[in-house]
Amino acid sequence: MAGCAQPLSAWGRRMQHLKERFTLGGYALLMRALQPLLRRKLQRRGSTEPGYLQQVPERFGHYDTPPAQAGAVWVHAVSLGETRAAALLIDALRQRLPGMRLLLTHSTATGRAQGQALLLPGDAQVWLPWDTPEATQRFLQHHRPCCGLLMETEVWPALVRACQQQSVPLYLVNARLNDKSFGAAKRWLSLSGPAYRGLSGVFAQADADAQRLSALGAKVLAVLGNLKFDVKPQPEAKALALQWRAGLQARGAARPVVMLASTREGEESLWLDALVADETRVQAFKSLGVLWLLVPRHPQRFEEVHQQVQGRGWAVFRRSALPQAPGPWPAAVLEADVWLGDSLGEMPVYFQMADMALLGGSFMPLGGQNLIEAAAFGCPIVMGPHTFNFAEASQQAEEAGAAARVPDMDGALNQVLSWLEAPQALAQAQQAGLTLIAQSRGAADRYAQALMNELPPLDL
Repeated sequence: MAGCAQPLSAWGRRMQHLKERFTLGGYALLMRALQPLLRRKLQRRGSTEPGYLQQVPERFGHYDTPPAQAGAVWVHAVSLGETRAAALLIDALRQRLPGMRLLLTHSTATGRAQGQALLLPGDAQVWLPWDTPEATQRFLQHHRPCCGLLMETEVWPALVRACQQQSVPLYLVNARLNDKSFGAAKRWLSLSGPAYRGLSGVFAQADADAQRLSALGAKVLAVLGNLKFDVKPQPEAKALALQWRAGLQARGAARPVVMLASTREGEESLWLDALVADETRVQAFKSLGVLWLLVPRHPQRFEEVHQQVQGRGWAVFRRSALPQAPGPWPAAVLEADVWLGDSLGEMPVYFQMADMALLGGSFMPLGGQNLIEAAAFGCPIVMGPHTFNFAEASQQAEEAGAAARVPDMDGALNQVLSWLEAPQALAQAQQAGLTLIAQSRGAADRYAQALMNELPPLDL
């Protein structure tokens, strides 16, 4: 492959081996030293997200709950998006392996909460331990999985080494690696190299991911597409979205709903500043009756974002205050300029409620967010210049006409207004997303079948 280093001499291999051992030893010392900081971080995050305070000893490889039954398939899904992708793969594996036992691990509270719905009797769910040799060894010894499946990007040096030592086959599934991460991995090749070489195999999303992973020494077995294109419709989510849309029409014509999806810190300010920068555009949004649906990515920021938007003079209503009982909504719901989506697990509802969405993380150099779910629900995306975390999916959506790329937030608002004033163009973009998803399905079955050819015999 172009760009790969020339084979090393015996002396070069020995020196490389010594350098890697030294680096891994230093990494282990650093990760041990950082454990008190991790505890403090968990306490801080737990003050706004109580899920982080659950079973804290598991973070360090100590367990007071029974493991999954011996021989479980271990799947690690770090956060919410990876857990949703893992659900598709787990379902496909269970179809081929009735009675499969699952060991499910996460690193974030949102991922763990989402993952609870995937568990069956005999399964187990725990935190992935902090990446020290001791914690990872205790984790494997306690749970004794038959194999490990890491979702997308989660390659940890001590964890890979522990799996090698305890003969646990470890695969990277739905794997992706953007240019930025690839550059960082090359700079620390004495640390990343053993980790990627230590994987039993890699199943990549796209050719570009496969090439970068191979250059780091990973054994790429196949390129199988993106699992997230197999997202399944949720009738209950659609029903709730339709209920909300009907509620908004209680005092007149339907209001267009423009979502800001998974915004990151600083993007709300960009949006608020751009909103008032052009008075003609401001009046156009008001005359159309636009309702802005603002959904921050991180739950701990809900209150901060609420205060920020309200402080700019906008009338804000929080989804958490929406009446549960049937009946007319209060005036505060109907007259709000902005709905704050301060709930977890309702992104499918939000996307189906919205006429279009601005892609959070793409208007600052943060890499964007997964836009496949939006396309699956017929919600066109306006994305900024920074989508390197999801480059392949973003390019596919743009080429299909399901997304529009703009240079900045000002351009995003112009695109929003353009779609609102041209309903036919908006409808075409909505249909383009649905068509893209329909044409791209099937990855879950491809991954499951490929893994069936690799996994050791399971003790079902």
